[in-house]
Order: sequence, then structure tokens, then C-alpha cells
Amino acid sequence: MEKLKFNCLLAQQAKESSVVSFVANAKQIAKIARISRVGRDETQELFGFQRSQIGNHIQEIHDYLEKDDAVLPNAIILAFTSGVEFKINDDQKSGEIIINVEEKPIGLIVDGQQRFSALKMLENKDFEVFVSALICKDTDELQKQFILINNTKPLPKELIYELLPTVEGLPPRLSARSFASSLTQQLNFMKDGTFESLIKIHTNPNGILNPTALHKVIMNSKRDGALRELYKEEGPIVCLNFINDFYSAVKIVFEESWFVKDAKGKVLGVHTPRTSRLIHSAGITSLGHIMDAAFTYKNCRTVGQFIDILNLLKPYTAWTTGEWNFSPSPKHWKEIQNTSRDISQLRAYLYGNLMLEIRKKN
Repeated sequence: MEKLKFNCLLAQQAKESSVVSFVANAKQIAKIARISRVGRDETQELFGFQRSQIGNHIQEIHDYLEKDDAVLPNAIILAFTSGVEFKINDDQKSGEIIINVEEKPIGLIVDGQQRFSALKMLENKDFEVFVSALICKDTDELQKQFILINNTKPLPKELIYELLPTVEGLPPRLSARSFASSLTQQLNFMKDGTFESLIKIHTNPNGILNPTALHKVIMNSKRDGALRELYKEEGPIVCLNFINDFYSAVKIVFEESWFVKDAKGKVLGVHTPRTSRLIHSAGITSLGHIMDAAFTYKNCRTVGQFIDILNLLKPYTAWTTGEWNFSPSPKHWKEIQNTSRDISQLRAYLYGNLMLEIRKKN
């Protein structure tokens, strides 16, 4: 069995995970670890967890490393779940790490994929770097460590959010987002669902709708709205269908602001956030409060019931043309932006007029 051996230093940290540091070059790292990029299989199950490469950034790092005075003090972080053994010295702080390289690289690059890619491009230079290795008990623990390591770094937030539902034991601030992200992904891949393929997530980069808007709707409702009651009484599947049904009603009532049509009324596609504030984050988020209000005041649960509520609001809206009749000053429909101030103003306007119409009906 072919193996690579490195002198290493060991750190006393978590009981279930070992952490060691050693020195290696790009060829050695390539034998023991690989980049696993995020994607989805035929059943839409998530696999891998690394972001796509950024070519220009990699080239910049490579050009720098070609210089004689180049240094790279940041360690590349690897993770292993098997194929690793130790020979520890008496001091319990140093020793030798032995890694199986008989088959494909068994480790994964948790952080530093661009530095590693740049290192591999060096042709006439044997450049060594520091490597920190996590030895995890299983893949779940490995993905959890990836999220916690990268959450404070400038990685795409949509990648972090998309991975959250795959692990457990996260801090509370990430657990709430995990539930929201899970429902958002399911909405995106729901066959014939309202949002099918429309949400821009890491594995659906051509989507047009910002997932953060739906995250906010779900987190707000789960904290103190309709989803809190539905989740407690009936579970997450009911929550998923509830959201899909509400926004299905939105699509029906505001059809002209959801779909782009030609002069004959033929549907050409879906509006974008630039052409309709209904598809915009401000619209999606503000309507989430109407969803909760419809449940609270009228016990709405079905598409038909939501349609009745939304029809009350239709005369007050200006998703693609005209003005929002805000008091004291109206606002052109394009002036609505994805800011806390604009979302609060739009939410209060929609909610106030809905309550007005409900009182009239009563």
C-alpha cells in the first residue's frame, strides 16, 4: 500500500477530531486531497461543498508565487475521514502522519482551493506551504467544519446557505437559516411549483429570484407567524406547501406582473426584479407579511383563500407601472429598492390597506 509520510505537530482541541500541521508541496497535496465542488445529482441531492474556481484570482496568485521573494504564510486546510494514521512521539505534541495514497486522493480541501490551484500551475519551482489537517469522524462532521471555518470568510453566502441543511449541530443563528434554506431549495426544485428553477442558488446560478428574500419570509414566519403554528402542529412539509400555495396565488392574482407577455397575451417568460417589483426582493419579502396576516385573521390555508385576500390588495399595487400611493408622498414603482427602509414602507402600506379592506368586509 502506497503511503505518504509527513513530520507533523499535533494540537489538543476537540475530542472527536484531530488537528495536525505539516509542510507539503503542491504535488504532495494533490496526492492526498482533492477539491470537491458543489453540485446536484439527478435526484437533486446536494454533493460536494466547494465553490467554483475564480480564474483571474488564481492567475494573480500564480503570478505572485512565480516571484523569487514570494511567501504564502496562510495554511491550506484539508479534511480526512479515513486513510490516516499517526505515530506520536512521547511529548504527545509531535510525530508522523501517514496518509494512504494508493487510490484517489482521500482528503478534501476545506479552505485554500485557489491557492492550491495556483500552486499546481508552478512549473519550475518547488514551493512548500503549511498544511493543517482535520481528521473528522464522518462526512457530516467534515461538512459542518467546512461551514464553520468558511462562514466568516468572503465565500459566496448562497453556497454557505445551500449547505446548511446538510449538517446538524450548528449555532442557533445558522440553525434558523438552515430551515429557511432547506425550504427555499425545495421550492426551487419542486416539480411544477411556483418557484421551480427561479431561485438563484449556487447550484442554480441562472435563477432570477434572490433566495435571501425567501429566507427572510420563512425565518420571520417561523419565528412568530403562520409557519410557527404549522410547523409545531403539522411539520415542515405542510410549511413547504403553505408557502408554495401562497405564492401560487400571488402569481395568479398578479399574473401581468409575474409573466412577460407579447401583444397577443402569449407568455414569453417571467419578469425579472428590474422589470417587476413583484419578483423583486422587496415584493417577495413584503408579501410574506401578508401571508402571515391572511393566516392569522382569515385562517387562509388554500390557494383559493389566498386569492380572495390578495384580490383585496390588487387595486393598491404598482408592481410594474404607476405609483405606490404612500403617505405623505407617493413613490414611483421603480423607486422601491431592496433596503430595510423601502421594505418596511411597502410592508406597512400593504398590511394597512389589507386591514382596511378586511374591516370593510366585516
